[in-house]
Amino acid sequence: MSKKLTKRSEDYSKWYNEIVSLAELAEISAVRGCMVIKPYGYAIWEKIQRELDKRFKETGHENAYFPLFVPKRLFEAEEKNAEGFAKECAVVTHYRLKNDPNKKGKLIVDEESKLEEELIIRPTSEAIIWNTYKNWIQSYRDLPIKINQWANVVRWEMRTRLFLRTAEFLWQEGHTAHSNKKEALEETRLINNLYKSFVEDFMSISVITGIKSESEKFAGAEQTYCIEALMQDGKALQAGTSHFLGQNFAKAFDVKFSTENGSLEYVWATSWGVSTRLMGALIMSHGDDHGLVLPPKLSPYQVIIIPVFKTPDDLELINQYLEKLKQQLIKLDIDFKIDERDNVSPGKKFNEYEIKGVPIRLCVGLRDIENKTIELFRRDEMKKLTISVNDASKQIKKLLFEIQENLLKKSKKFIKNNTKIANNYSEFKSMIEDGGFVLAHWDGTDESEQKIKKETKATIRCIDESFSDEGICIISGKKSKQLVYFAKAY
Repeated sequence: MSKKLTKRSEDYSKWYNEIVSLAELAEISAVRGCMVIKPYGYAIWEKIQRELDKRFKETGHENAYFPLFVPKRLFEAEEKNAEGFAKECAVVTHYRLKNDPNKKGKLIVDEESKLEEELIIRPTSEAIIWNTYKNWIQSYRDLPIKINQWANVVRWEMRTRLFLRTAEFLWQEGHTAHSNKKEALEETRLINNLYKSFVEDFMSISVITGIKSESEKFAGAEQTYCIEALMQDGKALQAGTSHFLGQNFAKAFDVKFSTENGSLEYVWATSWGVSTRLMGALIMSHGDDHGLVLPPKLSPYQVIIIPVFKTPDDLELINQYLEKLKQQLIKLDIDFKIDERDNVSPGKKFNEYEIKGVPIRLCVGLRDIENKTIELFRRDEMKKLTISVNDASKQIKKLLFEIQENLLKKSKKFIKNNTKIANNYSEFKSMIEDGGFVLAHWDGTDESEQKIKKETKATIRCIDESFSDEGICIISGKKSKQLVYFAKAY
């Protein structure tokens, strides 16, 4: 933990990888492209999961679980979805191994165990879920169905990066069924707004919202709503998506319902999800040259207490001194941890928890007992102050709220300062090279979008439906209905 972190400005990619490692969030596994999420990293994911799960249930959703394996014929049923994920699919062809007769201790595939039908390891679950919904839905009385599942998925990525892009990752995926288009669209927007609220209020990351272009939308969707965040290196990160699927999957799997007047109609659908990619967003939105910086609501523990002692008797005195404060923190529902290790120096502990981004650090020694004080360190601003032990719990509670708000304020300011408007293609190319969001007019054609992408590596990240000003497309010179957000992205 004493290793000095690479500065962001020197090598952003190396800085990111070092934080993941030194903060003990995750590590590369023996499986190519897959990661081991370590306890500290998983504790953050659990807090993300817990809060989102609470919000889903408050909006009428229930949790269920569907198989990891999808029969190939089901996966192929919705053509656009199948084509969109085909190159990333891992496929199970056999179900058994046997001893290699030519190499002792080695195993080979038993060709006699070849499956009659190959199985896809889910890259997403629409196919298996809509095949199931066919059995659940007969009448309008069976609708709506609002299901979420917490699961892992596999997308065989060639270029991987811990949390941001791995062959296997954790996520939640919601799948809902409705009796009409209006209700399904309302659900799609509801969830996208829920994601925005969660990421801003809980993760202190400011985002922009809107819809994806035709080429950027989810394979099999009629429309994809999204939240997009801006990382400190000026690249955008898709933080969450909510898809209006129309009747595409209902038609692919023949899911119909009888209406109140007795006619048969296809069901309307949505799907939506966020993943452990949010962990990457957390690091790159708030991290600094000293390590991770965690919003208090997401930190596995919001306060780390470091007793400075030489003997067991010293430690006992410090613990007695802190007893009242500990009880007050428990009553205030503030998560804390006391690091009593005697084989690690206080300085190394300070460095460790700075890298791990713990919002508040308390340091207590025998002199503090004499003075009835505590040394407090605020991680987001790297500031120390001395406070009275009698007033500590109230100050800590207040500071945790301030830290949460301060991080969001910084994030909002960062997006504002790094969002520009390009009036022509020359300006656009210059602005894109500088990083950040660039608002520019686009004529709505795939041809113009792909040309911009090819020449600048920038993609349309988000189309804000509230924008209505007309103009001229920066590349084609044709009429444009509105400005859209471009950026280079992860």
